[in-house]
Amino acid sequence: MKIEVYERFKDYDKEHCWQYQIRLDNLKDDLKEAGLTKKEASKLKISDFDFVPVVEPAPVELCGKCSKEQDDDCECKAMKDRRSTLMKEYLLKRKEVSDFIHAHEWLGKMPNRPTHRFTARLKKNNALAGVVVMAVPNTFSNLLGKEHSDKEKLISRGACISWSPKNLGSWLIMKSIKWMAKNTKFRYFTAYSDPEAKELGTIYQACNFYYLGQGTGTIKQYYDPNKPKVGWFSDREFRKKSKYQKYAENLGITKEIWKLYQKKYSPNWNMIEGRIVEENDPNSGVVEKHFPKWTEYQNFKDDIKNEERAYKNSCKERHVMSKHKYVYILGASKKETKFYKKMFFENNKKRFFKNDKRIVGKEFDYPKIRGDAGEANQKKNSKTEKKGSKKANEISN
Repeated sequence: MKIEVYERFKDYDKEHCWQYQIRLDNLKDDLKEAGLTKKEASKLKISDFDFVPVVEPAPVELCGKCSKEQDDDCECKAMKDRRSTLMKEYLLKRKEVSDFIHAHEWLGKMPNRPTHRFTARLKKNNALAGVVVMAVPNTFSNLLGKEHSDKEKLISRGACISWSPKNLGSWLIMKSIKWMAKNTKFRYFTAYSDPEAKELGTIYQACNFYYLGQGTGTIKQYYDPNKPKVGWFSDREFRKKSKYQKYAENLGITKEIWKLYQKKYSPNWNMIEGRIVEENDPNSGVVEKHFPKWTEYQNFKDDIKNEERAYKNSCKERHVMSKHKYVYILGASKKETKFYKKMFFENNKKRFFKNDKRIVGKEFDYPKIRGDAGEANQKKNSKTEKKGSKKANEISN
């Protein structure tokens, strides 16, 4: 069984980050698998790699004739068969990305709710050399204001093969962000680096991300003794779709019934009291869907939340250092980028302004010391020192 990441590194005493240590550990096997020598690898440049997004093939729009019964002579069938082939290739590439993260990224697991995947491949033999995975943010940060919160995407995972050029990671991140700005609605990209893993966010600094400080992210992690393979996780795990379904089952609610009350990622609490939904049926007119009123559960939401708390209390708990947070803002045009950057500074005056004047360069005031507790803990220590000093003065007086 694979050793849980924090157990694996608990006695780690190197100066560099955990991610770099994995790179060193994997080098020999990676070179052998790619059919490269150290000398050949040392000569590789960014121009030797292709940027390849992993994109789901678009659905086929069938014509009216074959939308129900497939006509073998219709060109829609060929299009559908082609999409089926492309879909199989897409799923294989997704698995390849997941396997790469498990082998080369220090956390060794994919994030919750991944949405976009990007790769770097060696032109010579198509070997997978780097991966970036973007996901739904754990919590939307509203850095551009609440009205633009839906434009945030989290850079959740990323890793490069051990023999890749030093700057492949930053190249891949920027290529991925530019692709997102061009092809999606997302305009700002948040990222975290973990001081516990001796990370500073050097790769984000190299890409000129804005630094948002070290006072965000989870400060506790949890471990389910019954599921050691999962490893340590944040409290978001307790609110996953699959977990809510399990809580409902514990209360005697069947999977089929619970699905009626489930939104994409979470329960639709507005439907818990029961209601009738009318739907227009093109064949028979109006159809009424009767949802249960849960009369046996007067406090249904409370019961579900109690199940959630019971599971949380059954897990081990550990405190962790606050993470460094970064953001990169990019629009589809220079004008749009300028607009969103303006919104960013207007919505974050507390950090970047003093006496109504912007502190020039504050956004690039990057951390330098690995494993440092950072400003969040410094503020905490400062408060403790002040309390101690005040107490000492009271005693002396």
